Amino acid sequence: MQDVLEQLTTLLSQEKKFVATDGQLLKSSILTATKQLEPHLLTLLLSQPTIKAYFFQKVYDIWVFDTIKFQQYINNELFYKDNEIETAFKPREKLIIPTNHPTTKIVFKGFKKYAISGSYIPDILSAKDNFIIRGNNITVLRSLQTMYRNRIKLIYIDPPYNTGSDVFLYNDTFNSSTWLTFMKNRLLIAWQLLASDGSIFIQVDDTEFAYLKVLCDEIFGRDNFKEHIVLKSSTESGVNAINVKRGERLFKVKEHILFYAKSPSFRFKPFYVKASFNTHYKYEVKQTNNSLTIEDINKTITEKYLQGKKKKTLTDIELHSIKLAVETYALQHATNIYSLERNIKKAGKKFKAFAAANKAKGIVEIFETTNKQIALVYDGGMLIPLQERLVIENGKTYFGVLASDLWVDISTTTASEGGVSFNNGKKPEKLLKRIIEMATEPGDIVLDYYLGSGTTAAVAHKLNRRYIGIEQLNYGDNDSLVRLQNVIHGDDTGISKTINWQGGGSFIYCELQQTNQLWAEQIAKVTTKKRTTALIKQLISNPTIFADANELAQKQTQQTFLNLDLALQKKILLQLLESDDSIYTLSGAIQLSPQELKLNQQFYDMLP
Repeated sequence: MQDVLEQLTTLLSQEKKFVATDGQLLKSSILTATKQLEPHLLTLLLSQPTIKAYFFQKVYDIWVFDTIKFQQYINNELFYKDNEIETAFKPREKLIIPTNHPTTKIVFKGFKKYAISGSYIPDILSAKDNFIIRGNNITVLRSLQTMYRNRIKLIYIDPPYNTGSDVFLYNDTFNSSTWLTFMKNRLLIAWQLLASDGSIFIQVDDTEFAYLKVLCDEIFGRDNFKEHIVLKSSTESGVNAINVKRGERLFKVKEHILFYAKSPSFRFKPFYVKASFNTHYKYEVKQTNNSLTIEDINKTITEKYLQGKKKKTLTDIELHSIKLAVETYALQHATNIYSLERNIKKAGKKFKAFAAANKAKGIVEIFETTNKQIALVYDGGMLIPLQERLVIENGKTYFGVLASDLWVDISTTTASEGGVSFNNGKKPEKLLKRIIEMATEPGDIVLDYYLGSGTTAAVAHKLNRRYIGIEQLNYGDNDSLVRLQNVIHGDDTGISKTINWQGGGSFIYCELQQTNQLWAEQIAKVTTKKRTTALIKQLISNPTIFADANELAQKQTQQTFLNLDLALQKKILLQLLESDDSIYTLSGAIQLSPQELKLNQQFYDMLP
């Protein structure tokens, strides 16, 4: 094992991309190259026999790279000292109990409205505006309590999965208890924001699913648990096949969605998913003068194909062609197509008597229910319309069946959906369309406080829902801000073709005003450990700015922190700054312009 460690360290040090200015290996760069299977990394690893034998396996004369084993080795062996040190300094999120009446109003800056005509500083904020807010999500969630308590109809979140990977920009490496505290702090506030007829959907993987379910039962109440939805999120293929062949693990193709409602009386809207056509839908009912006529389209189309021949003489191809022709005709004329349900045991006495009298007549009759609903009766049974079972996707019509809690029809997201590339964790618009339509009506408010690439906001925008998206990180050209502008200008990807999206609408962008931003900028620019030491002394001398200064001071007396390499020092300082949500409050925001002050006041005065 030691030979592998020494040889791998020497090997990786040959690649400039993997080495910091102080000579230390860069774990994040190595893991990113691993995940992307970059050729120069694979070539480097294959060049050393010991490394090749340890991380590759020969399958049919092809050397297959074991990415899982390599990533685990990088984390657990090559960088285990850095992991231990970084964990010691990592800020610990403490459990926060939200108050019923928060009094602190957080300051927002950089207000900008985006519309099809362009972007500009708005004169006024409206309760009907959509919002994309940049900043620490727990701080922003607190600020929303004043206006949005009990008003959010749907919350969907796709939080960091606690996978133990440093490849993601999110802090995705917590121990389980810290991750659960991290989640609980935000879920407690989110629950207060939900309307009495609202619901929350939380998507996670296997790592913390079981623990999260217990936590959610505690926060939301077991009576409010609605569903555990299993989503097929990937396919049984790829480089992980080698791990399956070894018997180490099965293909990971699923994720979990926990669905809770604010009240046990909550009802979602039923929906249909694509399925094989049901050949029982073969009766075409037409209005002729003052009567209804009925025709078995299966018989009619079959007779046209037979042209005097017997059905048993047809080939399999010809029989399939008939079946396809019946299905095509039925879907194209769905408003007139029905199946016949003869089992009416659960029907009322009046309907049963009406159906019994109809059986001998051989005609279609109309039965009006007590609540003025119309039912068509034929041959002693009820005609069930095909129209209500249609599923339309990308302009095509399919037969549908009522959905279950196993969603295998969503598939994966194309990397460029929405006009942005977001390879890790990007959710398909089809998934969010389903959830939003299940739980909301047009005009309802949707919240996502892990917005990421902006899928939730993009779909909510296209479906005419109001939305609030919160995201701390800025993904540059692949940010939600870019994606929402694409939506406004008629983005034609995702669900756009299905709903005939043509563009339009607007949203407001703003971000938290933070006092620690200047400190973060100074830390990012540091090039010497001497300058880092000076910054630490400044931070420690002003604990009102830096909440974790006292802990850092104790570590400093042990010289532990000062002995770290520069890159790790900067990383830890930035993490500590990010954990400190020290910000300006509205009462003390002396640096705001009159316009910004006015917009902040309007923001808190809004009633959705």
